[in-house]
Amino acid sequence: MAKLTKAQRDWRPGMPKKRRSTKAMFASTVLLLEAFVVLFGTLTVFGLRRDEFPPVLIFGVGFTLCLVYVLTCAVVSRPWGVGLGWILQLVLILTGILEPAMFLVGGLFAVAWWYGIRTGIRIDREAAQREREQAAWDTAHPAGPGPEPEPGSGAQAR
Repeated sequence: MAKLTKAQRDWRPGMPKKRRSTKAMFASTVLLLEAFVVLFGTLTVFGLRRDEFPPVLIFGVGFTLCLVYVLTCAVVSRPWGVGLGWILQLVLILTGILEPAMFLVGGLFAVAWWYGIRTGIRIDREAAQREREQAAWDTAHPAGPGPEPEPGSGAQAR
């Protein structure tokens, strides 16, 4: 039988599901897309510059960088994860030294990263506010015997 995780062992019926951060989802999406760009950029540099750099160096650096982007998706929810993401944005822009088109691609991804982080923080803040308001409303209005019928929805009296 598979070993249960701590979250699975601690789960009890009726427990609310922990909300995942929208900021982390947006950041992970951008980083994963950048990993694909780095992969295809590696192939591009290999095709255009294999005479200038050894193929082992091109593929070694490219695949390692691609792996770093993918692994960073796992740490964007930590306090230093967004900072690491900003560093990777700079790295992607600086790959324009090898392939000038990457200056534009890196810049566009940096804008997407900024927008995703900014919007994710706003959405997470609004969701937390809604959860607080819902909890306050639930406390003020405990569940009664059931919903009252709306006027005109039941049998009509004559």
